[in-house]
Amino acid sequence: MPAELVANVAISGLLTGLVYGLMALGLSVIFGVVRVVNFAHGEMMTIAMYAAVVLFGAFKIDPFLSILPVGAAFFVFGYALQAGLINPFINRPEHSQFMLLVAVAIIMVNALLMAFGPNARNVQVDYALDSMSIGPLLIDTVRVYAAIAAVAIAAGLFLFFKFTLTGRAIRACADNYLGAKVVGLNVKKYYALTFGLGAACVAAAGCLMVLLVDVTPVLGPAYTLLAFVIVIVGGLGSMAGALLGGILIGMSEALAGLFFNPSAKSMFSFALLILVLLFRPQGLVGRRA
Repeated sequence: MPAELVANVAISGLLTGLVYGLMALGLSVIFGVVRVVNFAHGEMMTIAMYAAVVLFGAFKIDPFLSILPVGAAFFVFGYALQAGLINPFINRPEHSQFMLLVAVAIIMVNALLMAFGPNARNVQVDYALDSMSIGPLLIDTVRVYAAIAAVAIAAGLFLFFKFTLTGRAIRACADNYLGAKVVGLNVKKYYALTFGLGAACVAAAGCLMVLLVDVTPVLGPAYTLLAFVIVIVGGLGSMAGALLGGILIGMSEALAGLFFNPSAKSMFSFALLILVLLFRPQGLVGRRA
């Protein structure tokens, strides 16, 4: 097989993997702070994809520009969801949290089916078929733009947590729940802020992903499962691990589709997951509890 073809496919997988990483970053941030696993994560991204489709169809707003209004709307939605529905379940058994968020996910999928039907939707931008040539490599322009946007958003989130007072307060709530309450931090408010940020991340990923794949209402569970695989491979709760896991999964899927069969890509993703669980259960970047 020509080396140029393998390199093209690997780069395509890497660029797609960065968008996967942004999607998983939202899940990792929510778990790292709130200690709640968002089983409606993929469904939220699917709703964001439909929002980008609607904005493009009605107002011709490019999905890259849709990131701002859709992300803002999802931040408010995530904040309200955490503050109004999830916070009362924080100290309840994990199976109660699981059932709550699975119920939310099922409601989302069926609402999308009622609103849009089962048919696939997409966004046809003018540059969808453009490509850039770097020596023997031919790279999809839309994937490059999506990857750059994903990295920029992830970097912005990292800087927010690292250098702002609110970000430091959120990290304090994650590190020591009781200590944060003792020093007067409103932990529930910061939990809601974190869930809103995680929802905004997955919304941004949805706006980018709609440029790469068609969207249907039933995509949600598959993306939820994919996000879990990515954060476990990278390290649950690690922002860098989410991006690294996304890159590895994106490249493994792309190369599996090239060397074997496109339908076998999930097999290799889960094989990578099993290897990580066997030899480094805390994830590639995660810390042992």
